[in-house]
Amino acid sequence: MIQAILFDFNGVIIDDERIHLKAYREVFVAEGVTLTDEEYLPCLGMDDAAFVRAAFARAGRELTDEAMRAVIDREHELHRALIKAELPVSQGVVTFIKAAARQFQLGIVSMAERSEIDYALQLASLGKEFSVFVSAEPGLKHKPAPDCYLRGFDLLNAQRRTDRQSPLVARECLAIEDAPPGIEAARAAGMCTVGVTATVSESELRAAGADVVTANLADWSVDAVHHLFD
Repeated sequence: MIQAILFDFNGVIIDDERIHLKAYREVFVAEGVTLTDEEYLPCLGMDDAAFVRAAFARAGRELTDEAMRAVIDREHELHRALIKAELPVSQGVVTFIKAAARQFQLGIVSMAERSEIDYALQLASLGKEFSVFVSAEPGLKHKPAPDCYLRGFDLLNAQRRTDRQSPLVARECLAIEDAPPGIEAARAAGMCTVGVTATVSESELRAAGADVVTANLADWSVDAVHHLFD
């Protein structure tokens, strides 16, 4: 029986992968670095640092840590401006998350930086629904490595120990993802998985091993979770 749900952030809660692509393209132009769809999509699941390093390496460009941080900060600034003008979080997703928070432990497992997650959650009025956060940090391997989901699992159980609840097993956790690396990471951590086709195709998510694929998380309900996984 599902006891906890761990959400990826970009492409699941906020439908913004194309916005990130647009923002990074604009920032990269000034650096003489190109970015195609074909180059961007395989990098889903990376943190910003790994993504920027990979882009500069493809272009044969050297990149200092200071220059990398400046590129990331410029992208974040542009992305924030774009989502503030029109927040790509559907009311259906908000409704599902609020309903789920009344029955499950909820967490976010993302390779985005925590400041960017908090900014969007504040705009969507969703900051109080999640009790566990895993975000990009030095030394934490990005997806498809399972490390981030294993960290989320440990945090859920730490919370349960504090609340004097019995510990979870991995199959009692549901991970919701929009890209193959995230599905692979959650599966490697032993969790159930839902793939959302906001970013890539159903066939790609199924090939990565998603237990269930849905076109729109906004159509989901707590009853759907129980029906499909309990």
